Amino acid sequence: MKPGIHPDYHKVLFVDAATGTEWVSRSTLTSKETREIDGEEIPVIRLEISSYSHPFWTGRMRELDSDGQIDRFRRRYGAPQKKE
Repeated sequence: MKPGIHPDYHKVLFVDAATGTEWVSRSTLTSKETREIDGEEIPVIRLEISSYSHPFWTGRMRELDSDGQIDRFRRRYGAPQKKE
């Protein structure tokens, strides 16, 4: 690797603000807020949403239907009707 052109890649504590879930990973992001973990000061990055709180990954996905748009789409492009 060419010296001096790459960002600092270090340990970071990610915190999901919606669920409070925390995990340590590596990133180039940094923060003024730090927390000591295993005797090491690690920057804390707060996330609004992650795979721990996103409806797609948690299985709590909802469909918001305004004015019957989803039903109209399903009628138009849904499964083909069986011919008898």
